[in-house]
Amino acid sequence: MKLFKLIVGSLIVIAGLYLIIGEQLQGASGNASINAQLTTIRAPIAGRIELVPRTLGGRIARNDPLGSINDAIADSVRLSDLVFERDQTSAEIERLVRLTASLTEAIKVQSERASAYLTQRKNQLLAQERSANALVAAAEARFAFSESALSRASRLSTRGAATAESAEQTRSLRDVALQELHSARAKATEIATALRAANSGVFLGDGYNDAPYSEQRISELEVQRLELEAQIASKTSVREALDRRIDEERLRVNSLSSEALTANVDGVVWEYLSASGETVVRGQEIARLLDCDTAVVTLSVSESLYNTLRVGTSATFRLSGDNRVMEGTVARLAGSGAATVYQNLAVAPSEQHLQRYDVLLDVPALREISELRCLIGRSGRVFFDGKPFDSLRRLWS
Repeated sequence: MKLFKLIVGSLIVIAGLYLIIGEQLQGASGNASINAQLTTIRAPIAGRIELVPRTLGGRIARNDPLGSINDAIADSVRLSDLVFERDQTSAEIERLVRLTASLTEAIKVQSERASAYLTQRKNQLLAQERSANALVAAAEARFAFSESALSRASRLSTRGAATAESAEQTRSLRDVALQELHSARAKATEIATALRAANSGVFLGDGYNDAPYSEQRISELEVQRLELEAQIASKTSVREALDRRIDEERLRVNSLSSEALTANVDGVVWEYLSASGETVVRGQEIARLLDCDTAVVTLSVSESLYNTLRVGTSATFRLSGDNRVMEGTVARLAGSGAATVYQNLAVAPSEQHLQRYDVLLDVPALREISELRCLIGRSGRVFFDGKPFDSLRRLWS
């Protein structure tokens, strides 16, 4: 019986020692902290800043207003220059339009003169045609009379009733009448040709071209008007381009004179670097926000344990004073003296931490479980081997 008690007691002691050693002496980290990235809000323009009152550590959602910046002396010189240039172009267009209207009026006057000239010229040619036709008829009558006289003279000459001199004189008169007839017909033909040309808009005559001065002047004015219309079209295109540039410049000036500040993450107001009422320059840091969607665990381990780890190695994390065990994986191995990797993280490493070997652990539960979100700064421990009580902790949690 004593031997049995001794054996049972020994087994209990051995089991206790195993649990103690398993809990305390297995591969584990020193203090591990929940950490997250910081994002810096900078001034997009220069001006006077007004911040929305928010306490440090207050929760903030993406696109929540942080404040605004106003600049009462935003540079609008370029906008003024563009407006002045646009006004000059508009004035030039108005001048060209008025000049085009005056040319149109001059063309109208010249058209009326050309129309009147055409009517009077046709009337003149009609009168000349009637006169020419009358002259042709008279010449034909004289020629017919001279032909009759010459015939009688020829008959009388054969009978001896008239002298040869009389017959010759009559023949001369007949030749003159024939020439007058030819001349009258030629003149009538010339006038008829001129009348037909006038009816088609072409004027024939001595001392001028195929069109009267008024029509030539109309052609010149039409060319000038077409040139002015081309200039108006060109200036109008320039003005439209200026209008577009003015709209763009107004947007730019408005964006420089006033700008809203909004949160770019879901997280916490971590630090204010400027206060309401201050005048800031473009690019100046205004505030830092904690991005809760980037929560991770940072820790340090001994060199011997560090050399056994690989990216992707499984581990568990347990908050101090909390029995919940959270699964994670090694996401980064930064080694010793890894101070630079903490520049954009909320919790800076201690000197003791930097003397050991830095490890970053990805623990999805810190981002997915609402009650664990944004517990930045909370400490705990990370274990890289299974612990005897882990199954009981998981059952309890």
